[in-house]
Parts: sequence; structure tokens; C-alpha cells
Amino acid sequence: MGSLGEEDLSQMVRDYIELEPPVSISLASSVPSLNHQHQYLSLQDILGKYTDWDAEIHEKVLMYVEELGTSMDQEKNLKKLMVMKLRADGYEASLCKTSWISNSNHSKGVYEYVDVMMVEKDGRAKRVIVDLDFRSQFELPRPTAAYNEIINCLPLIFVGSEEKLGKIIPLLCSAAKESLKAKGLHIPPWRKAAYMQSKWLSKNFKKVNVSPELEEDSKREEKSGTASTCFPSIFSRGQLQFCLKP
Repeated sequence: MGSLGEEDLSQMVRDYIELEPPVSISLASSVPSLNHQHQYLSLQDILGKYTDWDAEIHEKVLMYVEELGTSMDQEKNLKKLMVMKLRADGYEASLCKTSWISNSNHSKGVYEYVDVMMVEKDGRAKRVIVDLDFRSQFELPRPTAAYNEIINCLPLIFVGSEEKLGKIIPLLCSAAKESLKAKGLHIPPWRKAAYMQSKWLSKNFKKVNVSPELEEDSKREEKSGTASTCFPSIFSRGQLQFCLKP
């Protein structure tokens, strides 16, 4: 059995804390939050708005994921391979790695995502964030039915602006807080808005070098996928799916 990586160990600790027996069961666990409907409708409204750039890059990303396949080795380097595919098609894409230190509001952490720099008609630069595993960042081990409904609205693959993320994150973190409280669980620092915002919106990030050698590796592994993988579209509000077939 292989040894656990630092990120795997951290995730095990987080899941253990969140799955600990509740100190006291809140009556709220059986009573829907009065704020739930507002959160749900607000999230649907935010996700339903997108630009032509968002739609264009989203379409490209889905095409690349289908081309790259779904083997474990491919998933490991999927972000880097995505950057290479985007660059080959003429996009100014980069693999970004954010890192932040612990403070009174949240613990330290690191995160990776893809960004694409676009130029608006007026000449202004627009930064489009691409996250290939977006929904899982907000999942909870023991969610309420209300929180599950909200999370199911999220796409697995997010494509959008920093401004859109800036609206989504506080809304989801507020809903997560209500869900954890309803289950009598503590609210860990990595579930707070400040921590989640650091993943995509931290100013302390660097561009990671992408090795062209990965392209040759990907070609050898493209045939290893055997099962279809479905990705709810960011524009479908969780109702339609884009399926990858071997």
C-alpha cells in the first residue's frame, strides 16, 4: 500500500473532525432554514449569467476532457494537460498555484486551478477561472437536505470570472455554516469564506511551469479509460450533463 500524501492526510483529519459525534443536536436539523430559498434562488441566478468568453472556454474545456480520457494517470496531470491544450489553441492559459499562511481567520493551505487571460473589446484584460473539480470543494460529509439541494446546483467544472466566484463563495459558505450547525457540528476554519476565497482569489499565487513532456504521456494513456464520466454543465443549472464515453 502506498504512503498517504500530505493532502490525503489533511483531508482525513478534516473528515474525522466533521464526522465527530455532535455535542448537541440542534432543532434546526429538522427545520428548513428560512434563508434556504433565498440562497438557492440566488445561486441559480448567479450561475445562469455568463459571458461569451465563459461559454467559449467552457466548450473547449469539455472537448479537451473528452479527448484526454479519464484514467487515473490522466487525472493526476489533468490541469497541466488542460493548460497545454488551451495554449495549443491560442489561449493565454496558465496553471496557477495559490498558497496562504495561517492566521486568526483560517489555517494555511495551497490550491491549483487554471486561468485564461482574455482581452475585452475595450482592451481591458479579463481573467477567466477554470476549476475542473469545483463542486467537491464545497461538499460536506453530513449535509442537510437543504444544503444538498444547493450543492447539486453547482457544476463539477466551473468556468467564470473572479467576480462570479466572489458572489458564489460567501453564499455557499453561509449555507455550509447553517448545515454544520444544524447537525451539531463545529465549523472548522477550512469551511469559512476567508479560507475558500484564498483558493481562487488570493493575490499570493504563482504561475506553475507546465512540462511539454506531459503531452507525449497523455497520448499513451488516452486509451486506458473504460467508464463514461458525466460532468453537469455550468450552464445547465445541474439539469443537463456532458458525458465522456471511452
